[in-house]
Amino acid sequence: MDTSSAALDFDRQLTQWRHRFHRAPETGFEEHETSAFAAQVLEGFGLEVTRGIGGTGFVASLSCGDGHGVIGLRAEMDALNIHEQAPERDHASVRAGKSHACGHDGHMSMVLGAAKLLCERRDFNGTVRFIFQPAEEHGKGAKAMIADTLFERFPVDEIYGVHNIPGLRAGAIATRAGGIMASEDNFVIHINGRGGHAARPHMTIDPIVIAAEIVLALQTVVSRSVDPGVPAVISCTELFTDGIRNAIPGQVIIKGDTRSYTPDVQRLLESRMRSICEGICAAHGAQCSFEYTHEFVPTVNTPECVATAIAAATAIVGAANVDGNVAPMMISEDFGAFLQVVPGNFAFIGNGAEGEPGATPLHNARYDFNDAILPIGARYLAEISRTKLPVVHSHDHSQNQRKV
Repeated sequence: MDTSSAALDFDRQLTQWRHRFHRAPETGFEEHETSAFAAQVLEGFGLEVTRGIGGTGFVASLSCGDGHGVIGLRAEMDALNIHEQAPERDHASVRAGKSHACGHDGHMSMVLGAAKLLCERRDFNGTVRFIFQPAEEHGKGAKAMIADTLFERFPVDEIYGVHNIPGLRAGAIATRAGGIMASEDNFVIHINGRGGHAARPHMTIDPIVIAAEIVLALQTVVSRSVDPGVPAVISCTELFTDGIRNAIPGQVIIKGDTRSYTPDVQRLLESRMRSICEGICAAHGAQCSFEYTHEFVPTVNTPECVATAIAAATAIVGAANVDGNVAPMMISEDFGAFLQVVPGNFAFIGNGAEGEPGATPLHNARYDFNDAILPIGARYLAEISRTKLPVVHSHDHSQNQRKV
């Protein structure tokens, strides 16, 4: 088989894996079928797999030569509770209300592809661990694996991850030293007023009017309480009432989240939001309950690992397609929890620029991972292993593999 045929077969294999994951999405801590299939693929490469880490998570390790360096390549397995609206796709989700609308199906396939390349070539000296984690979307999976002694049982010197980004040209790779993705905090505001007949509002304490004032007032926190040079976001995303069309409700619940990069800003947002909610409710004679929880920590890349990622990306896609100082984004990722324990790097890979395939936003009911970037991502992750771990020069690579 010539090289071009082998590459075509590799690309097709990655696409087959990705489409299989896409058809059968599973949400956080329920990725039993997804986890089993990915583990079986790695076992088919001759690797030993340790299952049940932090729930449905697992680890497979590949060692070559006598090197002592150890790196981790991470993939997340969970889907979203979003009903896919793409019936024309042959690989569309068969599970109502669930879809891989964030591209985790593609991330898993890229890590499997990197494992395939490394197992076949064995052209590194050290150990690579393939870490498949559950429940990224709600920020629980990485913490669960860490709490389940992931790094005590499977220590790594560094860890690397990647996420597709619609809006960036397909196959381009971007990263940065320091903060690359924000923290996420969630809030719930309970407004207790006094319900009544819609025709007699003067007999009520209308929580809808109060909620409207609160939503608008919260928009002033970032614009008037946070330094303009410091990134922060407050988003009210859900509103619920116990009313009906001809009745003013007695209760309203507002839910949403905030994004920021430092504990000081997190504390400022929480304090100002609480004061505004309680103050507006008090002014109207209503009662207020304010809940604020910390869900995701910021994702902060280690400079030395960023250099490794840039070198690997440049080797695969060329310097013109690598951005080593991308602007920080306000999205969140629980990879940040791993980076609080071990050094590492997280990078973005373009899914498609505006107007091109792959540009549909993440978490959209018609989003789909761009299959064209699968081999690029797989080769990039494999190249990180070669870049970080000295290459073994041996005529008999079959003697260089050992399982850990």
